[in-house]
Amino acid sequence: MTELIRTIVTALVDHPDQVTVTKQETDDVVLYQLTTHPDDLGKVIGKQGRIAKAIRTVLFAAASHNEKRVQLEILE
Repeated sequence: MTELIRTIVTALVDHPDQVTVTKQETDDVVLYQLTTHPDDLGKVIGKQGRIAKAIRTVLFAAASHNEKRVQLEILE
C-alpha cells in the first residue's frame, strides 16, 4: 500500500525524491502519512481537494479486502 501511494504521488510532483510515506497501525485503523516538498503540496491536494480525494478513493478500494479502516494524512 505504501508503494501504491508513493507511485501515484511521485508522478504528480516536481520533487519525487522528497516524497515519503510512513505507516502507523493500531487495532482498527491503518494511518498512512504522506510528506512532500512544500512546493508540491498543492499538486497533491489539487483544486478543492480533488486530487487528494481521488488518491484516497484508490487507497480505500485497494484496502477493501482488509478489515481495518485506512486513512491518508497529507503533511507538509
